[in-house]
Amino acid sequence: MSLIHVVLSGGSGTRLWPLSRAHYPKQLIPLLGERSLLQDTLMRLHGMETTAPPIVVCNENHRFMVAEQLRLLGLAEGRILLEPVGRNTAPALTLAALAAQEGGGDPVLLATPADHVIQEVDAFREALGYGLTHAQGGAVVTFGVVPDHPETGYGYIQRGEPLEGVGYRLVAFKEKPDQLTAESYLAAGDYYWNSGMFMMRASVWLEQLARYRPEILEACRRAWAAGRSDGDFCRVDAEAFAACPEDSIDYAVMEPLAVSGEGKAVVVPLDAGWSDVGSWDALWAVGGRDEEDNLTRGDVLTYASRGNLVFAEHRLVGTVGVEDLIVVETADAVLVAHKDKVQEVKALVDRLKARQRPEVLEHRRVYRPWGSYESIDSGHRFQVKRIVVKPGASLSLQMHHHRAEHWIVVRGTARVTRGEEEFLLSENESTYIPLGVVHRLENPGTIPLEIIEVQSGSYLGEDDIVRFEDRYGR
Repeated sequence: MSLIHVVLSGGSGTRLWPLSRAHYPKQLIPLLGERSLLQDTLMRLHGMETTAPPIVVCNENHRFMVAEQLRLLGLAEGRILLEPVGRNTAPALTLAALAAQEGGGDPVLLATPADHVIQEVDAFREALGYGLTHAQGGAVVTFGVVPDHPETGYGYIQRGEPLEGVGYRLVAFKEKPDQLTAESYLAAGDYYWNSGMFMMRASVWLEQLARYRPEILEACRRAWAAGRSDGDFCRVDAEAFAACPEDSIDYAVMEPLAVSGEGKAVVVPLDAGWSDVGSWDALWAVGGRDEEDNLTRGDVLTYASRGNLVFAEHRLVGTVGVEDLIVVETADAVLVAHKDKVQEVKALVDRLKARQRPEVLEHRRVYRPWGSYESIDSGHRFQVKRIVVKPGASLSLQMHHHRAEHWIVVRGTARVTRGEEEFLLSENESTYIPLGVVHRLENPGTIPLEIIEVQSGSYLGEDDIVRFEDRYGR
C-alpha cells in the first residue's frame, strides 16, 4: 500500500510578520537554512520506498512559488491542488483524498502542515511507521508531540489505554490552556501537544467525513467533479468550493470519532524536535544561537546583548545592551518586540489590515511566475523598478492605459516586442514603450535578465494591465 504525503500549505503566518506576508507566507521562506519550510517538509519523506509523489494543497495566490519550489527539489511530478478560498484543513484533506483515489487505489494519506520544523527526521520516520500500522488497519491516526514544558500556545491531546504496537486510544482534544492547566497536563503524563498531523487511508477519511460532516464531503465532491487541470495545477470549481463549510480535521472527524469510543481514533507519540514555529520566540528556540543566546541572520552586530533574535535583510542592524528582544528588518518594515509579547504581533497585523497597508500583503520584492520585481523609488507620476526575468521566461503580451515605460538592461539579453517590432537588447542598451502600445519582455538567454524599468504617467498601479497573451494563464 502506497503512502501519499499531503502537504497543507494554506496558512499565512501572520505572527512572523514582517518576514511572512499574506502573498509570501512563512512556509515559502527559508527561515532556518537554505530550503524553505515547505521544501523541508517535502524532503522528510523523500526517498522512502513506499511513498508516492506528494500532493500539495495551497492558496491560488501562492501557486507559482509552490510549483517552483517543487521543481527545485526534483518533485515536479507532485500534484498541486488549488483552493480558490480557504476553508480550513478538513475540506483541504478531502480534496486530496478525492485526488488520491482517481486511479482506483486506496493509499494511506499523511497530512501535515507545510510550515513546521522537525529536527530529528529519523525519529519522525519511525513514528510514521507505527502510525502506518494503525492506519492500514482502518484507524485515523494523529501524532502527539511529547511535551517538555508547560506550553500555553498549543492545543493538547489526551491519550487513553495503550493499543497493540506503539500507540494509544485518543480520548480528547483540549484547547490551548492557561499556565496552571498546562502545568497539570505536563504533570499528568498522558497529554501531548497537538501536532496537526494525521494519517489514514483515503477511503477511511471519506467514510468518516460522510458520517460526521456529510455537507463538507458533498461540497468537495461537487467542486472536484467540476474542476479542471491547468498546467501544473488542479483547479476545483470556485463556486462549489466557496459553498463548503469551514472546519478542521480535528473538529470535523477526530473529536467525534474519539467520543464514539470505537477505538478508531489513535494517537502515536512523537518525540522528534518538533515546533510549529508559529511565533518569533518559537523560531528563536529552535534556531542555532551564539554564545550569548542570540539568533542572528544577515548583517547583524551585537554588543552586550543576550537572548535576542535579530534578522537583517537589507542593512546593518546593531544592538547594544538589550535582552530578549525580537528585531526584524526588511526593505519596507522593521519590527521591534519583546519576546514575552510576540503572540501579539497578530494584533499589530490586524491594525495594518484595518488601515489597508500594503505591507500586510507583499514585500517590496514581489514574486511572479516569470521572476520578480522590486520597487526602488517612486514619486509624483513616476516609479522605478528592478525587474528580474528567469531564463526562458516571459512577461505577458500587454498594454497600459495610463503609463509609459523605459527599460534599461543591466544584465543578460532581452527580447522585446513593441507594437509590430521585435528586437534584442543587450547590457547597457535601452528602449521606450509609449503609453497604449502593446509590448512584451522575454528572456531568451541562460542567465537571469535584469532590467531597470522607469514608469511615468498619471496612474502607476499594478492593475493598469490589459493582457492579450499569457503563458501562465493569468
